[in-house]
Amino acid sequence: MTYDCFLFRRLFALFYRRRVPLPPPAGLILRLQLRLTDYNPKQMAIREKVFNIIISCFKRHGAETIDSPVFELKETLTGKYGEDSKLIYDLKDQGGELLSLRYDLTVPFARYLAMNKITNIKRYHIAKVYRRDNPAMTRGRYREFYQCDFDIAGQYDAMIPDAECLKIVYEILNELDLGDFRIKVNDRRILDGMFAVCGVPDEKFRTICSTVDKLDKMAWEDVKKEMVNEKGLSEDVADRIGEYVSMQGGQDLAERLLQDPKLSQNKQACAGLTDMKLLFSYLELFQVTDKVVFDLSLARGLDYYTGVIYEAILSQTIPALVSTPAEQNGADEAGVSVGSVAGGGRYDGLVGMFDPKGRKVPCVGVSIGIERIFSIMEQKASSEKVRTTETQVLVASAQKNLLEERLKLTNALWNEGIKAEVLYKKNPKLLSQLQHCEETGIPLVAILGEQELKDGVVKLRNVVSREEVDVPRADLVDEIKKRTL
Repeated sequence: MTYDCFLFRRLFALFYRRRVPLPPPAGLILRLQLRLTDYNPKQMAIREKVFNIIISCFKRHGAETIDSPVFELKETLTGKYGEDSKLIYDLKDQGGELLSLRYDLTVPFARYLAMNKITNIKRYHIAKVYRRDNPAMTRGRYREFYQCDFDIAGQYDAMIPDAECLKIVYEILNELDLGDFRIKVNDRRILDGMFAVCGVPDEKFRTICSTVDKLDKMAWEDVKKEMVNEKGLSEDVADRIGEYVSMQGGQDLAERLLQDPKLSQNKQACAGLTDMKLLFSYLELFQVTDKVVFDLSLARGLDYYTGVIYEAILSQTIPALVSTPAEQNGADEAGVSVGSVAGGGRYDGLVGMFDPKGRKVPCVGVSIGIERIFSIMEQKASSEKVRTTETQVLVASAQKNLLEERLKLTNALWNEGIKAEVLYKKNPKLLSQLQHCEETGIPLVAILGEQELKDGVVKLRNVVSREEVDVPRADLVDEIKKRTL
């Protein structure tokens, strides 16, 4: 009599009340959805370093942190992102309410302020957001990614909080040492005034703004073609817009545009240009004007901006990171432009959209494009050995039967706040223990032996120089701190 092998084992196990693991389903392929990724210890070590630099900067400027749910009511997010609203991830209806994954951290922040009746706060928030698009992972863009936001909410004198946000971008990019960068600034009121004097109908301001926002990725001729063929502008109107969006400068450009025969007749544009002059005067006090440029082509397509807008762009390119076969067709170039690594602006009307009485809370903020920064940092570290732990010392033994002594010493070090490790073997070879330190970057080894135990000392070895010194047990913690902190 013959039996199916697995069936026989299963019946046998049931009979004896034993558990037998089921085999995986036939043909199961472990994979992630396209544009999602896992991160290995080296990548996470780099990310932690970047996060620490950013958080340190936010705290230096007096920010406190909050958190909010990863999904919101769909109605909370609808109508806040212009043409990008199509990128919002909607969740299947569960229990009668339509939900969506958060698209950014700004709209949830505005909802939080309105719900809690908060009128003044300086906050930072680091969390994941979600976009339902087809981004290029080679450029550090994904469907799930982190944003690092800093915002100032409250009624303050004009342009002082705005200038601080730009100072924060300047500090972070300098400290991360990502290479040359520039911060482009503009004002939504200047844009709207520009569209008005160029002859753009009021109802087309937002959609034309979204088209102008593509100038960092498309040539002017292609942008003009979209304005004319898809958005319905005349060629004359598009050409007039083209004359303005080619202008760049500093405080001098704001002064010049205030004398422009057309723009000077538009109240919105004049208010924006006056504030732009004031902004540059504060930026000069903060010593950041060498990296800031007033650029009339900067649009930022999000609907909630009402005043100053800005975007930080790295000058360099990075080698293409080909992550999937689907991306290989377009990754044969020598490198890819990194593009924007930070952006933000003023959004004085957003909180009022959530308040039952429409009460406004002026807000300004910046979001750091952390995934693109990670891509650059990972490229820079690709040929380097990156430590993935912070272990200061490995407790080792040179002889057998010293497991208990190793564990006791390790415990004593942990109790004193020392980051220590021990190999999980009763009698590991000393060479294996030293090799573990070399492979993982642990700088020190505390070696125990029969003689050391008798003398009340520990042999402390520098892994790189191989220098060894006997340290009294009572002085070991201080000696480790002195050598590693």
